[in-house]
This record gives sequence, structure tokens and C-alpha cells, in this order.
Amino acid sequence: MIYFALSKGRLAAESAALLKKCGVDASVLESDTRKLVLTSADGKYGFFLVKPSDVPTYVEAGVADLGVVGKDTLMEENKDLYEMLDLRLGECRLCLAGFPARKDALTNPHLRVATKYVNTARRVFEERGEEIEIIPLHGSIELAPVTGLADVIFDVVQTGSTLKANGLAVLEEVFAGITARLVANKVSLKLKSEEILPLIGKLKEVIA
Repeated sequence: MIYFALSKGRLAAESAALLKKCGVDASVLESDTRKLVLTSADGKYGFFLVKPSDVPTYVEAGVADLGVVGKDTLMEENKDLYEMLDLRLGECRLCLAGFPARKDALTNPHLRVATKYVNTARRVFEERGEEIEIIPLHGSIELAPVTGLADVIFDVVQTGSTLKANGLAVLEEVFAGITARLVANKVSLKLKSEEILPLIGKLKEVIA
């Protein structure tokens, strides 16, 4: 059996649609259930529905053979696994955002940055030779500059509608082309290569 770790929510649904085009029986992912471990009707595939940030952990540990996760999460978690394929799903950007009238905040030597991407933000500013104060947050990141908790936020931006609704805007695009990636456990890729490699080949064809 091939086990997948999938991000709960829209990405899981998009992943299921893509897998079905490759001949994978992923219809169980379309069922209305609270179960977090699902098995395909043919018994060939298992699916773990987890938080996006946990997908790389399950794959690195070998609990899941394959996973679908955003490039932003891969950069943040920096796990020991193989990034196999760009699935071109859920494209977004990693940006610094804040009040448009205060763009000069980015030059502040005591910049306060609110983000859930703590490791990535630290690397970005270290490479620039800039010291910042990182404020870790896990939800409603846009609230940080509005309340004065932080000067700017470092977060993914897709449409920008949430930023706009809170009077914020993108001040700098740091990483573009953030999309979902197929990742693989290193040992699984060797031991289950006869099952995994043909599937990756089919995914490439479907995406192309």
C-alpha cells in the first residue's frame, strides 16, 4: 500500500482530483467524514489528512510514502525528504506586507515582523545582514500591524483580498511561484519504486 500525507482542506480536494486523473482511486477523499485516516476502495492507497505544516514530518518519518504540501511549508520545515514534482496547485507568493503609507518601515533597524514562517523569515533577513524581531503567530496574521503588535507581516498572499480588507498591501514580494509539491520519503522511493515511480510519471503527463 502507498500512503499519502495530504493537507486538510482545499489542497486535499485538488490533490484528489489530480490523483484520480492518474488512475488512483481517491474517491474516498470526497466523502463527508471526520476520519483522518482513509483507505481507497481497492486497498492500494492510504491517506492521512493532517495540518499542512505536519505533512513533511509524516513523510520524513516514513509514516507516509508521499505527501502533497506547499513550497512555503517545505522551506519552513526543511525536512530530509525528496521534492519530486511541482504540482502547480494553489499558487501564491510569500510577501512582506503592511500599511502602504508606511513602506519605509522596511528600513527600520528595529523591524518587528509577525509570521508563522519563523525559520524562513530569519534566513531571509540574515542573508540581507539585517536584524529583526520575529513575532511568531499562527492565525490572523494581518491583525498584527493593525493592532501595533508588529510593523509588517511575512505571509503567503494569493489574491490579496484579506490584506486589502484590513488596509494592508504587499510591500515586497520575497518568493514568487509558491505552489504545492509532491514529496517522497527517501527510503520509500527505493523500496516501493515500482509503485511510486510510475505514478510520478503519470502525474507529470497529467500536469503537462
